[in-house]
Amino acid sequence: MSTEKPGSKPSLEKADIAQIEDAREDALDKFPAPPTLTAEEERKLWLRVDLRLMPILTVMYLFSFLDRGNIGNARLDGLQDQLNLIGNEYNIALTMYFVPYCLFECPANLVLKKFRPSRWLPGITLVWGIVMTLMGLVKTYPQLVGVRVCLGIAEAGLFPGVVYYLSLWYPRHMLQWRVAIFYGAASMAGAFSGLLAFGINFMSGTKGLLGWSWIFILEGIATVIVGLVAFFALVDFPDTAKFLTEEERAFVIWRKKFDNSSVGEEEHFEKRHLIQAVTDWQVWLHILIYMSIVGPLYGITLFLPTIINDFGHNVPISQLLTVPPYVFATLSLLTFAFWSDRLKMRFPFILAGQLMCLVGFSINISEASSGAKYFGVFLCVGGAYSAFPGIVAWLGNNLSGQYKRGVGMALHIGIGNFAGAFASNIYRTQDKPRYIIGHACELMFIGIGLITLPMAVIIYKRINYQRDEAARVALEKGEANMYTPRELREMGDRAPDFRYTL
Repeated sequence: MSTEKPGSKPSLEKADIAQIEDAREDALDKFPAPPTLTAEEERKLWLRVDLRLMPILTVMYLFSFLDRGNIGNARLDGLQDQLNLIGNEYNIALTMYFVPYCLFECPANLVLKKFRPSRWLPGITLVWGIVMTLMGLVKTYPQLVGVRVCLGIAEAGLFPGVVYYLSLWYPRHMLQWRVAIFYGAASMAGAFSGLLAFGINFMSGTKGLLGWSWIFILEGIATVIVGLVAFFALVDFPDTAKFLTEEERAFVIWRKKFDNSSVGEEEHFEKRHLIQAVTDWQVWLHILIYMSIVGPLYGITLFLPTIINDFGHNVPISQLLTVPPYVFATLSLLTFAFWSDRLKMRFPFILAGQLMCLVGFSINISEASSGAKYFGVFLCVGGAYSAFPGIVAWLGNNLSGQYKRGVGMALHIGIGNFAGAFASNIYRTQDKPRYIIGHACELMFIGIGLITLPMAVIIYKRINYQRDEAARVALEKGEANMYTPRELREMGDRAPDFRYTL
């Protein structure tokens, strides 16, 4: 059996590609067995894939989150004073990042496969690195807002693009660990941001620029370098991966294709995939679950230096005190992800993260001592970051069909990230030092999650039970499967042999 993808030839028309992919799907129906690899060979194969994909993706996302969140550190290092930001102008600058970031995520996912990951992802990294470098040279509030808008546009395609990209490589119960490694860079970015801000602050005054300018300039230049390296390090899809043998490519393609059901997934785009994603109940329910964590996550990320500074510490100490909570979050995130994939369960770990946030924000809204509130910060950061990969992987597990998954996850992440725009405006200067409104809004987000998470679990369990019962009854009656493999592929996660991950 050939492992090459005929539709990858650029000279073919779209109609020809669709016909070839249809023929390929028909051919796959006749070969029920994947290429044979021993357990040790399979382990080495996935290790090779991990070592090729994960390091560069992780570094790219580390700088993505570093560049969007370092404005919180820059605020303490003179940004607000030098640009004369008054009232809610700082909050508006934060918000304007999220508007284009959310709007452009879904279109970015649709073009990723067309423009090749090895060009698209490094390209947008290079662009936002340039934007970040220029942010260090802004002189006025309108300039700051404009550059933040450009940063949101440039970064929009990375996270949903990488999650979708990984879903094309890994079976669904191997996905969260990889998403966690990738997203662990976000929590480490928080730690690095504090350390870098502490060190870069000593450059304040160099070339007539304050410390906040150097934070943006140096971290932007580093991002540009990462983008250039990524052009050479990143590969495209399993069927074109030259670092794998022909047999290994065939195994990866087959394992992923037949992971969600016995007949595999469709591989070419039709308008109905877009309609299926937009009208799928689980996409919209998962958006609410996603918001319940993204709101607290961005709220604590963007304002943590300010919150800790209002505990009574000076600026350098406040920058350093942001580091331990992110280290704790990284360890929690990886632990949750490991056991989630091992147990093939998502919701218990998402629930654990939500409960950690509930306790953490409850402590911070109270009149507890600054020491107790700093402990609560660990729970806020750790809970939000630990639950996030599970939420993303969960929906990816339960959407079948490459393009439906791509559109559904882009909608999920794109619309869900508007919670970040909301969270950018809830910690107001006039509310310090307790920030009662901000912490109360974060508790509202968590409350939404504690309602919608059990709803999703109950619905998934009910559908799985109904499909199990239908299969049992059909078996007892000796009824043959009434659907062809092609019809089952077209049904995707609505197929009777598909079971939702809990």
